[in-house]
Amino acid sequence: MENASKALIIAGAILLAILLISLGIMIFNQAQDTVTNSGMSEAELTAFNNKFLKYEGDAVKGTMVKSMVQEVKATNQNASDGISIKVYLNTDTRQQTTKGTEISTTESIEAKHTYKVKMVYTSNRINEIWVNKVK
Repeated sequence: MENASKALIIAGAILLAILLISLGIMIFNQAQDTVTNSGMSEAELTAFNNKFLKYEGDAVKGTMVKSMVQEVKATNQNASDGISIKVYLNTDTRQQTTKGTEISTTESIEAKHTYKVKMVYTSNRINEIWVNKVK
């Protein structure tokens, strides 16, 4: 009889431990979803990103970059979640991996030049666009 009561106590302790571990995993997953979720569904994220992906590339004409900056400006004005896209221009053709200075107008973009445009993502959403002048 003594062995049976010890076995029940051990079984109860194991079940309690499994319950606590499961609860911890569930809380962790919910917290992780909250951190990585941008408030948009997958379809909304894809539609949002696709507006700008057409401008990405290594040899984008200045006129296309100007159009992209205008589209970013319009998107930022209509952003209901307060998250905006920042556009950075780097005119130093020797450093193609730096983001440069932030711009909000097309004044510094020259139509006759070509640019390398790179999108930077946070939580699967474009939040920065790096524009580097190509030789």
